[in-house]
Amino acid sequence: MVKQLQKKFILAAMLAISLLLIVLIGGINIFNYLTVSRENDSLLGMLCNSYEETAFRPFPSQPDEPFIKDNDRHDEFGRPSRDMMKSARYFAAACDSNGNIISTDISHISSVTEEDAVFAAEAVFSSGNTNGSYNGYLYKTMQAKSGEGKIVIFLDNGMQANSILTVLIISVAAGIFGWLAMLLLIVLLSKKAIAPVAKSIEKQKQFVTNAGHEIKTPLAIILANTDAMELHNGENKWSKNIRAQTLRLSRLMQNLLMLAKMDESSAKLPMCIVSLSETVSQTAEAFTEPAALKGILIETDIKPDVSATANKESIVQLITTLMDNAVKYTESGSEIGVELFSDDKKAVLKISNTCDNIENPEKLFDRFYRGDSARTQKTGGYGIGLSVAQAIVQLHSGSITAHNENGRLVFTVKL
Repeated sequence: MVKQLQKKFILAAMLAISLLLIVLIGGINIFNYLTVSRENDSLLGMLCNSYEETAFRPFPSQPDEPFIKDNDRHDEFGRPSRDMMKSARYFAAACDSNGNIISTDISHISSVTEEDAVFAAEAVFSSGNTNGSYNGYLYKTMQAKSGEGKIVIFLDNGMQANSILTVLIISVAAGIFGWLAMLLLIVLLSKKAIAPVAKSIEKQKQFVTNAGHEIKTPLAIILANTDAMELHNGENKWSKNIRAQTLRLSRLMQNLLMLAKMDESSAKLPMCIVSLSETVSQTAEAFTEPAALKGILIETDIKPDVSATANKESIVQLITTLMDNAVKYTESGSEIGVELFSDDKKAVLKISNTCDNIENPEKLFDRFYRGDSARTQKTGGYGIGLSVAQAIVQLHSGSITAHNENGRLVFTVKL
C-alpha cells in the first residue's frame, strides 16, 4: 500500500510539472512566433513604402538605397529600419492600373531571376490576396498611394523560420532535461513526503495484527465454553446464537489479518501453474447445494484447459468469496452465472447474479462498504470479503471489476 501511495504521489507531482512545462514551453514558442510574425509584417510594410518611391518614379535620386522617411528610421521595437531592410532578402514588383508589370527589383536576392519575379507577381496579383505565402516567401501587396497601380514584396523568411525552430528545439530540450531532473528529485523525496502517511498506515496494520491475535484467544475460549455448556445442558437457541456470532467474528478477524498481511509490500505468494478450469469447476460445485436450498440455480460455462500462474489456495479463496457473495445477495428463484475463458493470453473469470441496480459498483471493493439496503448484516457479512478478493487479485498482478449489466451484477477477474 505504501508503494502504491508513493507511485500515486510521484504520478500526481509529475503530471502537475508536465502541465506546467507544457504551458511554459508552449507560451514561449507562441510568443516567439507571434513576435517574429509581427516583425515580418512590419518589415514587409516598410519595404512596400520604400519600393513605392522607386517603382513609380522614373529617375530615383538614390536607386541603390531605398528611400526612407525620417519617422521610419526605427521600427516599433526601437531597432533601425534601414539595417533591417538592408539585411532582408526580398524581391519586389509593381504593376500599372491595367495589371501590367512595369518594374521589378531582384537586387536584394540572388536566387530569383527577372522571369521568376514577374511570374510570382502575376500569380499574386491575379489571386487578389493582400497577404500570404508563395513558394516559401511571405508576400504583401499594397495599392500605390498615387493610384497608378500596385506593388508586391516577396520576403524570404528562412532565417526567421530557423530562429523559431531553434527556440523550439532549445526550449523542448530544456523542458525534457528539467522534467527528468524533477522526476529524479521527486523520486528521491517521495519517501520523505509520504513518511507521515506511511507511518500512520503501518500503525493501523500493526494494530489490526495485534488486535486480531489478541481477540483470537478469547474467541477460542468462548467457543470452547459454548461447546462445554452444550455438552452439559444441551443445545439451545442462546448457545446457537453465541456459536454463530463467535464464528462470524472469527471469520472477520481472519479476513482482517489476511488484508493486513497482503498490504505488506513483502508479502509474496508461492506461485505455480494452476488449472483454473478444474479449480473453478470444483469450487463452484461446492456451492450448488447451498444455492439450491435458496432456490437459486448455478449456470456454468467453463472452457477446458484454462490455466494461469497463481497461488492455488488464494485462487480458491477468491472464487469462494465471489461465489459466497453471489449466493448471499441473490434472491430466491434467480440464477448465478459462472463463466471462464481465455482472452488475449489472459484467463477471464466472470461471476454474475441477478441483483438490483447498484450505484457505483466499484465501491463494493471498499472495506466495510455496503451498496444498498439488501447488503445488511442479515446476510452475515461485514462488507470486507470483496476487499480480500481484490487484494488477492492485485497480488497476482491481475484486475477485478464490477458493473451492472441487464439487471445483473457482474464481477470480472483477469489473471
